[in-house]
Amino acid sequence: MTALAPTLQAFFTDRLVRQRDASPHTIAAYRDTWRMLLAFASTSTGKQPCQLELTDLDAPLVGGFLDHLEHDRGNSPRTRNARLAAIHSLFGYAALRCPELTALIAAPDRSTWAGRRDHALILLAAQTGLRISELTGLTIGDVHLGTGAHVSCHGKGRKDRITPLTSATITVLHGWLAERGGQPAQPLFPNRTGGRLSRDAIEHRLARHTATAAASCPTIRAKKITAHTLRHTAAMRLLHAGTDTSVIALWLGHEQADTTQIYLHADLALKEQALARTTPLHTKPGRYRPPDKLLAFLEAL
Repeated sequence: MTALAPTLQAFFTDRLVRQRDASPHTIAAYRDTWRMLLAFASTSTGKQPCQLELTDLDAPLVGGFLDHLEHDRGNSPRTRNARLAAIHSLFGYAALRCPELTALIAAPDRSTWAGRRDHALILLAAQTGLRISELTGLTIGDVHLGTGAHVSCHGKGRKDRITPLTSATITVLHGWLAERGGQPAQPLFPNRTGGRLSRDAIEHRLARHTATAAASCPTIRAKKITAHTLRHTAAMRLLHAGTDTSVIALWLGHEQADTTQIYLHADLALKEQALARTTPLHTKPGRYRPPDKLLAFLEAL
């Protein structure tokens, strides 16, 4: 299942129900909009609803859907605009939840020193989930690329922790450190004068690379990608991989393990997995599902 499905599920269960305490009427209206849009997109693309990507729902497709509502279904302009508002609401939520990481990581111009620095910084932030204050505080000596490769950071509340690194991150950091040079106490990601990058500088660079990424990934154009967005993405990737929330709390350096529960609430697919594990003995596991899982979720609302 693509990223659209868990995002849509979280939008209804986390955003509408938990955060906004939306009325049953509002939930039903949003549900009907997305049922119709998914059916229209499925016909237009030839994909099953559960196979649709967020990028499939681009401006031309949504425009075609609105024309379909007005001319084929006879919807009034008021109804059509209400449907459009429901679509905008979902994409506003998705902008915070599903940054298009591949395009963003590829955006810095790696033919330049600053581009290679930013590429390493974005990749490290997305993989480790470090806070922006932790990223700015990293030194060369905090990176350990031997056996058990990891990065050490000095986190919130003066607590130190270490975060393991993936092979892709290790490779990029090897190259960056070879070019960076310097002493262990110097900043890992310096500015042009050798000092530490400020919080504002990192956010400015992310905004710039987000704009660049839009050339290859148009859906990212309207999104505001921040360091916190990358931290949230790291948490959701761990959650999707089946990592226990107590481990994610340690990974992110949460002072209270309960903080990590926001990520669990945001993913209905994990709750389905938990439900499957409670199946009584001597019965077949699982539940009856209509042909398409995403439409089945909407029909059950």
